[in-house]
Amino acid sequence: MDTNLKKAVSSAIVRLLHPLLKILLRNGIPYGTFCELAKWVYVDVASREFVIQGRKQTDSRIATITGLSRKEVRRLRGISVFDDLGSPERYNRAVRVISGWRQDQDFLNSKGLPRELSFEGAQASFSSLVKSYSGDIPPRAILDEMLRAGVIDVKKGKIKLLSKGYIVKKEESQKIQILGDDVSELISTINHNLDCEASETFFQRKVSYDNIPEDVLVKLRKLLSKKSEDFTESIDKVISRYDRDVNPAVKEKGERRKAGLGIFYFE
Repeated sequence: MDTNLKKAVSSAIVRLLHPLLKILLRNGIPYGTFCELAKWVYVDVASREFVIQGRKQTDSRIATITGLSRKEVRRLRGISVFDDLGSPERYNRAVRVISGWRQDQDFLNSKGLPRELSFEGAQASFSSLVKSYSGDIPPRAILDEMLRAGVIDVKKGKIKLLSKGYIVKKEESQKIQILGDDVSELISTINHNLDCEASETFFQRKVSYDNIPEDVLVKLRKLLSKKSEDFTESIDKVISRYDRDVNPAVKEKGERRKAGLGIFYFE
């Protein structure tokens, strides 16, 4: 791969990762978990898609393609489906704190339940709990994260554990499933179009403008939802009416914003 193409691919990856990582961080998925998932997918794709015809795909070849060690490749190939729901918990420091709080005798009351803790203190404080189970992460950062997740409550200087761990609601899991389905389908279409003959490309079209007044966005979202089944040409006409570069007669004010609608075919 030449230098310019590497730069283009790297730039595309960074843009792709920004919105993805917002979702991961909001749902308690830290870097360690993402890294483990990425390594597994690297090995899985190399095993399935980059086989030399007539040859058996070996750990050595996969290691060469992916840059991982043969030992790591061997370990990851032993995981047939990456559905280990415990992985996020192993890496998530806040979950480690919850686990220690529920199991360490120093932080349990006479009934064997998690104590209500002061933030600081000589013994059995929230700060000492974090130091024991979350390494060098500041206790205040862990406190803020647990408050955001709704797993603790703070009243009159006492911190109370409300939950056994981070619980993802069913409907949230279903929404996250859309991330895997829709984004993977779009990327599959892009991959196909990058690697096929011109006569075999899949339909992939996006219409957008980048000088739309912020005040128009609510109106535009509703309008595009109703128009989403029309051809992209008609969508083009709709959006362009509100773009100040195309139509200087637009009177609405607000910051420069970009909005659009994408349509693509996938298999």
